[in-house]
Amino acid sequence: MRNNYRFGIAVMAAVLAAPVVLAAPAGLASAPVQGAQSADSAAFDGVVEAVRQTVLAAQVPGAVVTLAVKAGDSVRAGQVLVRLDARAASENSAASAAQVQAARAALNVATRDYERQRQLFQKQYISQGALDRAEAQFRATSAQLTAQVAQANAASIESGFAVVRAPYAGVVAEVPVALGDMAMPGRPLLTLYDPGALRVTAAVPQSVLARIAPGQAARVELPALPAGQQWLARTQVQVLPTFDAGTHSAQVRADLPAGLKGLTPGMFARLWLPGQGPAGARLYVPAASVVRRAEMTGLYVLDPQGRPVLRQVRLGRAADDTVEVLAGVAAGERVALDPQAAARVAR
Repeated sequence: MRNNYRFGIAVMAAVLAAPVVLAAPAGLASAPVQGAQSADSAAFDGVVEAVRQTVLAAQVPGAVVTLAVKAGDSVRAGQVLVRLDARAASENSAASAAQVQAARAALNVATRDYERQRQLFQKQYISQGALDRAEAQFRATSAQLTAQVAQANAASIESGFAVVRAPYAGVVAEVPVALGDMAMPGRPLLTLYDPGALRVTAAVPQSVLARIAPGQAARVELPALPAGQQWLARTQVQVLPTFDAGTHSAQVRADLPAGLKGLTPGMFARLWLPGQGPAGARLYVPAASVVRRAEMTGLYVLDPQGRPVLRQVRLGRAADDTVEVLAGVAAGERVALDPQAAARVAR
């Protein structure tokens, strides 16, 4: 009995010491961690701006009597947007027109009188002084008519200021006034921008700009767009020639292609500027393999036996359908493409 007991203990110890080899789960799709050489680059937070954005303000005082648009409306060039109370301006224009007619009548009288005085002078019936006075009266009346015509034109133009029209086709961004409000010269009535010409503007430090090659292209990230449209490559940038004295940074602009849907001025964007530093190895995994649980971000990495093991990682920027991994995995390791299926197997 004692020998049999010792034999049983020896067999159990051998079984516990033997390595356990499990077969790889069938049907679990995986992909290797890809390594790539990438030049050094840096991201800078920016904002989407309109190349053409106009604040339309009142040029004459008057109450707002017509407000034909609201924020978000698309307008065409020349469309009436706001009308102000123009009754006083219309009366001034009518008064100026009447003064022009009076000046024309006075000029006709002065012209005929001057002609008569000249004929009398030729017959030596009047003196040279009388002719000079008639000519002076004619010239003064003619100048007065010119002034009245100019004043009437100015009154007519001023009456036209009561109608605010769209200078170009665009979208109304803001309407800070309402019907009945009193418009004063310089007070904004609405803001209009052209959606077909947008750009991204970011503040870039002077030290970074010194490492950028002239004419070099950049990448633009637009997180507000769908995943397949968030990245724009080979975008030419423009560096403004002035620097901010407080931050020692300059404004860098990158024009966006026309036709992008879902973008409006003020949206967040990132500007990725390539540097001139040495290239380094970067690791990328498919974006579908990333697991996010509360504050943890991880990947199901397959161990040597093919079983998925959840491993916490630190991610970098995303591009297309891949995402950069800054720490947590090594090149060549395989990650599960279906985190939900991997989680069921790992239990």
